[in-house]
Amino acid sequence: MSVNAAELAISGAASMSFSDTNQGKADRGNGFSQGDSINFSFTGETDSGLGITVKYEIDGGALDDYSLTMANDMGTLVFNGHGSSGAFGAVDDVTPNAYEESWDVVSGADAEVINGYSANNSFIYTSPSFSGATFSMSYVNADGTTATSYTDYALAISPESVEGLTAGFAFADSEQTIGTTTDEQTAYVKYAYGPVTLGYQLSSIDSSAANGDRDSQAWGVSYAVSDNISIAYNEHTLETESTSDKDQEATGVSASYTMGGMTLAGAMNSVDNVAGVDATDREGYEFTLSFAF
Repeated sequence: MSVNAAELAISGAASMSFSDTNQGKADRGNGFSQGDSINFSFTGETDSGLGITVKYEIDGGALDDYSLTMANDMGTLVFNGHGSSGAFGAVDDVTPNAYEESWDVVSGADAEVINGYSANNSFIYTSPSFSGATFSMSYVNADGTTATSYTDYALAISPESVEGLTAGFAFADSEQTIGTTTDEQTAYVKYAYGPVTLGYQLSSIDSSAANGDRDSQAWGVSYAVSDNISIAYNEHTLETESTSDKDQEATGVSASYTMGGMTLAGAMNSVDNVAGVDATDREGYEFTLSFAF
C-alpha cells in the first residue's frame, strides 16, 4: 500500500543514567551512560481512511526497534519487525511502580520471569474499548527456532461502574521445541483510589518438560506524593518445580520526580536466590535524569 503526504516526526532522548546491576562486584565498570536513541515516525492515512504509522529507532548507531501500525475503527494491528512485546509480554508484571519492576535492574533476575514469547516479524492486534473491555492477541509464525506457530491472548477490563479498578487475564500455548509444550497464564487486578494505586498478580507455566513448571506472585503499591513526585514499593516471588531450586525473591523501591520537561527517576532492587540458585543474592540500582524538548 502507499500513503500520501505522510508526516515525519523525529524525537530523541536527552538522558544520563547511573547504574550498578550487581553491587559489590569488583569489575562493575564506570556506571555512567548516556541515552543514544533517535526515533523516526512516519504517519499518514490511505484514501480508505486507514491510518498508517511506521517507526524506526536508531540506537547506539544501529537500527534497533521498528514496526508498522495500521489502525481504524476496528482496532490496531502492529507488524512488529523488532522490539515490541506480544499480548502476554505486555502484561507480564503490571503491578504499579515508579520506575521499573522489582526483578529488573538486578543482573540475571529476569531470566526466569513468566513473560510469554516475543519474536521478530510478529503480529499484534488490539481491539477498541468496549464498555471498558479491551482484547489483544499476538501471533508469531513458525521459524527455525519455533516448532509451531505461537499465539497468545489478553483481556483487560476497567468497569465503567467502578472507577479506578482494572482487572486482566492473559494466556499462551506454545511448542517452541518439538515435543515440549508450555501453557502460560497470568491474572492481575489493580485499584487506584486517590493518590494510591495497589496491584496484585499471579502467573504460572505448565510445561511438559521435566522440572519446567513455574509459579510467581507479585504485588506493589504506588503513592503520588504530589503532581510531581511518585514513590512505589514492589515484591515478586518466583517458584520453580525443581526441588534443587530456591525461590527467587525480589523487592524493590522506586521513585520519580518531574519538573517541567525534566524527570529524575530510579529504583533500588534486591533479589535473593537469583535464577533459583541458593545464596546467589544481589542488589542493584539505576537512576536516570532525562529531558523532554
